[in-house]
Amino acid sequence: MSIEVLNESGVPVDEKKIADLARHVLDGMRVHPLAELSIVLVDEAAMTELHEKWMDEPGPTDVLSFPMDELRPGHMSGGADEDGETDPGLLGDVVLCPSVAERQAKEAGHGTADELELLTAHGILHLLGYDHAEPEEHKEMFGLQAGLLASWRGERGR
Repeated sequence: MSIEVLNESGVPVDEKKIADLARHVLDGMRVHPLAELSIVLVDEAAMTELHEKWMDEPGPTDVLSFPMDELRPGHMSGGADEDGETDPGLLGDVVLCPSVAERQAKEAGHGTADELELLTAHGILHLLGYDHAEPEEHKEMFGLQAGLLASWRGERGR
């Protein structure tokens, strides 16, 4: 699995931990082991620009997902070529804003690292086609997110 984490936010973040969590989520969702994912951490100005451009909403947000290929859980690849060989696919980009995550973490009563973990899992699930606009979708997506984070934290003894 190719997972690239780029921290352009100016905020110190444990990039390896974010990459390890992303790998855990993708493995848990049975995504092709050679799939590619990019996670970019940005400052509030960059996130505001992305949020306004792509979501037509003002101000910064915590996480945005930009899917590239149509990968879905349980489908181990992005498709097959003319010879029937599977193509691992490019998942897309998850963009996180640590300063927004820090504020949300304080409101939720947990640490910024925990909030970034939650947002990483959330963003990846969006890349895989999950949404939370409808109550049933919300229940499914947030249930998956909670389970993936619980298994991740259980592996680390926290």
